[in-house]
Amino acid sequence: MKLHGLGLSLSLIVLLSCLSVSAKPVHHYVFFSSDRQRIAEKSFLETKAFEGAQLKYTWRELEPDLDFYNFKPIREDLKFLTANGKKLFIQLQDVSFSPRIVNVPEYLLKNKDYNGGAAPQYKIVDGDEEHATIDGWVARRWDPAVQGRLFRLLFALGKEFDGKIAGINLAETAVDFGETGKLVPVGFTAEKYRDAIIENMKILKQAFPKSVAMQYANFMPGEWLPETDKSLLRDVFKEARKEGVALGGPDLLPYKPGQMNHSYPLIRESAGQVPTGIAVQEGNYKLLNGKTKKQVTIQELIDFATDYLKVDYIFWCTEEPFYSKDVIPYLKAGTP
Repeated sequence: MKLHGLGLSLSLIVLLSCLSVSAKPVHHYVFFSSDRQRIAEKSFLETKAFEGAQLKYTWRELEPDLDFYNFKPIREDLKFLTANGKKLFIQLQDVSFSPRIVNVPEYLLKNKDYNGGAAPQYKIVDGDEEHATIDGWVARRWDPAVQGRLFRLLFALGKEFDGKIAGINLAETAVDFGETGKLVPVGFTAEKYRDAIIENMKILKQAFPKSVAMQYANFMPGEWLPETDKSLLRDVFKEARKEGVALGGPDLLPYKPGQMNHSYPLIRESAGQVPTGIAVQEGNYKLLNGKTKKQVTIQELIDFATDYLKVDYIFWCTEEPFYSKDVIPYLKAGTP
């Protein structure tokens, strides 16, 4: 009887051990974007489930002039968060979604050696490129001259902050230059863009070997799955896993066809091989559940992120009233 009891106890210990391993903890961060003063909000600081803040810093503000870096905002934010038991996750922004905002340094725009430094991306309705309007600006990520400047910034950031911040991510891969070629920037091809994204994220990992180095990868110009499959997005994910680069991206939209055909299965496939994350962005809280026909709940968002995508990180945006009314109370009440 004693031996039988001992065997039962050992079995129970093994079972509990297995359950604890499978129940992977999720790191919850609040994406305050550029509203960095909000890290002092009482509601954020008092919510223990929030491990830290994801804050956006633009290339333009971090390098206001050639080889002159201004990391003071990061230092101040990191100091405050650390003093309050929170961590910092940096989003390095080189793309905008407004025709009035360019997030690359002024010297890139003025110096002909950088071919303009940034390119417009477009809003195209029903494929009508003749009436396309500028919808934002993206750094010429595929341009070797621009890449070289980005690499210097990444190494400078890594020298000071690697191991001190929780992580850093490069902005999403999705850009829109149309399909006919009329709006495509000089020197751009889909293949060059893919290769540049891969090279950029490799350098990010080299600059940040200790902190989480993450590439947001959601869609790639030049393909639309499953109709037009050039393996561009799959190649990015494959190389990221090979190099130990974390993977993530926007948006958290459970079972939405576009994402289900592109990044979602690739994020799921990468889980357990490299750190993975998903960003809850503006508009995501308003999603109607395809089954219930009601607004998606915080529990449903978390379930999809953890059960299907199997991510390590969830970055919550502060869209109201959802952030204050739903997200904070739910996480304060306790969640995986």
